[in-house]
Amino acid sequence: MIRVVVTGIGLVSALGNSLEDSWENLLGSKTAIKLHQPFPELSKIPLALIDNQPSQLNVLTQRVVNDALMNAGLIPPLCECAVVIGSSRGYQGRWENLARQLHLLNDYIFDKSENLESWLNTLPHQNALTVAHQVGTLGIVLAPMAACATGIWAIAQAAMLIQTGQCQRAMAGAVEAPITPLTICGFQQMGALAQTGAYPFDLHREGLVLGEGGAVFVLESAELAQQRQADIYGEILGFGLTADAFHGSKPDPDGKSAIAAIQQCLQRSHLQPQDIDYIHTHGTATILNDQIESKMIQSVFPSHVAVSSTKGATGHTLGGSGALGVAFSLQSLKHKILPPCVGLQQPEFPLNFVTTATKKPVQTSLCFSFGFGGQNAVIALGAMN
Repeated sequence: MIRVVVTGIGLVSALGNSLEDSWENLLGSKTAIKLHQPFPELSKIPLALIDNQPSQLNVLTQRVVNDALMNAGLIPPLCECAVVIGSSRGYQGRWENLARQLHLLNDYIFDKSENLESWLNTLPHQNALTVAHQVGTLGIVLAPMAACATGIWAIAQAAMLIQTGQCQRAMAGAVEAPITPLTICGFQQMGALAQTGAYPFDLHREGLVLGEGGAVFVLESAELAQQRQADIYGEILGFGLTADAFHGSKPDPDGKSAIAAIQQCLQRSHLQPQDIDYIHTHGTATILNDQIESKMIQSVFPSHVAVSSTKGATGHTLGGSGALGVAFSLQSLKHKILPPCVGLQQPEFPLNFVTTATKKPVQTSLCFSFGFGGQNAVIALGAMN
């Protein structure tokens, strides 16, 4: 089997405008969550905004792709590089702006940034095509959408392309700009939004907090990376992808399919549960997710495995959250530091939670993402010794 390694990371979040800034603030247990009122028709709620107003997806994506290329020491065009870039919301914000203008103006007068002539540029796959143009590739382009599992799914798809010899290099990840009236109102109707902040696995957790951002990775075959003497963050050891086939928004209360994804991932990675040093959980701070996820971890792993969620710091970036989790997990492997579960004060569950940044010789880690519709994604990462 062809080994797949990560040689570049681009990341942007409300916690920091770069991988290094976000990581440093995360280790300092800082949170980017603040009360905001980005839309006058809606009340103030806690959000993790990068700037004072909601960001644009194309701007965020261009930034993280440039950072990933620079971080990997690569200069476009990369003619044979695959592109696997996902987003669960895509350009939903721009479609909402179009709908708002049609409703308010009752005619076809639009501002230059939102017009019907450019509607093709806002279709769900367009972000991946824009990245392909940015990278200068003539290779494979994929645009996965799998709710909150999108980021890990994208990385897994890219790893498969390299493992099967269809390419030697891929840009993979997910970016999200989900702060829109429809998204906020939808989660409010479900009763899923927090009132003050995100407190994963806490006895007094309130729900999720929406956040912006994402991460894009340069994945390469180990052979190609070694040939060009690239710095390597870590290795993609394996992954598991399953579906609950249970409910449109609620996870299976028994977590059977999610556990199957964990077991698939371990088997494909040639790992046992006791081999895992750290689990970056999905950890949304909702009642159901944290309860079921904790039960799964207790049923599969020994009690000493270190556990944390970073959504108390970055907010929940939906489709981008798994990509952020993978980036932070790779930083953990590289720097031998476990990131804290920001926002956790009084744990409800008997897990080995990381409450402050902790030095530890991390060799293997897992990253979980569980999306609406029961879309489960688990990825295993290994340190390069």
